Amino acid sequence: MRIRDRSDEGGGRAKRPLIGYYGDDFTGSTDVLEALFRQGLRTVLFLDPPDEGAAPGTARSELLAGLDAFGIAGVGRSLAPEEMERELPPIFERLKRADPAVVHYKICSTFDSSPETGSIGKAAELGRAVFGGRFVPVLAGVPYLGRYTVFGHHFAAAPGGEVFRLDRHPTMSRHPVTPMDESDLRVLLARQTSLKTSLLDIVALDGAASEAGERLERVLAEERPDLVLFDVLDERRLAVAGQLIWQEAQKREGPLFAIGSSGVEYALGAAWHASGAALSALSEAERSDGEDGDGAAGSVVGVSKPVDRLLVVSGSCSPATAKQIAEAEEDGFASIRIPALELIRPEQAEAARTRLLSEAKALLDEGRSVILYSAAGPDDPGIAELRRALTAQGLRPEDSSRLLGSELGGLARALAVGTSLTRILVAGGDTSGYVTRALGIYALECLRTLAPGVPLCRAYADDARLDGLELVLKGGQVGGERFFERVRRGGV
Repeated sequence: MRIRDRSDEGGGRAKRPLIGYYGDDFTGSTDVLEALFRQGLRTVLFLDPPDEGAAPGTARSELLAGLDAFGIAGVGRSLAPEEMERELPPIFERLKRADPAVVHYKICSTFDSSPETGSIGKAAELGRAVFGGRFVPVLAGVPYLGRYTVFGHHFAAAPGGEVFRLDRHPTMSRHPVTPMDESDLRVLLARQTSLKTSLLDIVALDGAASEAGERLERVLAEERPDLVLFDVLDERRLAVAGQLIWQEAQKREGPLFAIGSSGVEYALGAAWHASGAALSALSEAERSDGEDGDGAAGSVVGVSKPVDRLLVVSGSCSPATAKQIAEAEEDGFASIRIPALELIRPEQAEAARTRLLSEAKALLDEGRSVILYSAAGPDDPGIAELRRALTAQGLRPEDSSRLLGSELGGLARALAVGTSLTRILVAGGDTSGYVTRALGIYALECLRTLAPGVPLCRAYADDARLDGLELVLKGGQVGGERFFERVRRGGV
């Protein structure tokens, strides 16, 4: 069986993509890039829905043509429900017209959401309205990233490897916008939607996929759920979940709508491999790890060329990122705190921006790697000061991501062009989205993986000075020790 074979022509690349996805934050979108890359699938992430009317022969139309999968980057995790109602339906309709086998609403693997911000329940309602179907699969666990769901309760590894229940996680339980005070994902979903959620737990997923499939059918018949949450404890059960989701997709004429982390792609990949299906039209040569490591379909985990200077822009409040900043300072990086309070005040912003740009440019011109950061961990007193200042201006505390992300993006663009940078690292999910858009990039493609959940990407831009820029976009909690220096050296 060739899982891609829905083409009207014999041979060649099939016209129907396997997966179309929407990422509810930017680093989450690149998680899927990495996951599909590891399956050998050529995937491109677009910052905006790709134009169906793009002129043939243009760079954008040629990029879209013949992909195995594609994604659309979004900011759903930071939106209120009424904003999601405006943002998501047109994107879901665009994904539906592409007619992939699966449309995936990509969420963070730590399920960060609330009824007021980034509601996964609201996304489920909107997706179900567009795609229909017997049920919506929900899968959050990713063993590769240290994320597990057991009897409906979610667990996540912290830096250092220790695994915590979600409501006791040292970072997620204290998230500044969506603190996780509950580990049962069914309870979290019930707070966000009236849609009914049933669970296929680790016991139901034990054994052969055919046996698990019978258990799933009993759940559907007896409980009549709208959503089915799949436990994920290990790779074996992840593969069984993937087989059940793929079998459901194969029954449908149109796309199957699914919600979850990049575990959805790893589950489907395991199912495809288990069936012996051909995954991609990419040749083995394209997928191999070449000596120079420059190919777009390069190695799964590999080494890229080092750069003499790296620019890091961080809007992350994670303790892991704070530690990485401190380690990078020991490695010779120059760090500059963003004057956040000045940048949000119109009468002070221009002077602060000019001063910051001048200082960073001078350091880069000297050959130094530079970090621009807004906070040093969740206990940084600047976070509370900024939230108070925003409230005083009639803004929401959550607006800090948008305001500072846009400022960091403008600075990154000016520095990339003005100092001929070739690689930039961005820390923070929302920050990554705002910075990448400010850079004028319209698409990203994975070159290789530097660490679990952190791909090195090639940027596509209309501006020739930025086309081909290498970007590394990381969530706050990922990357490991001495990660900034590792990125500068290309993975060594």
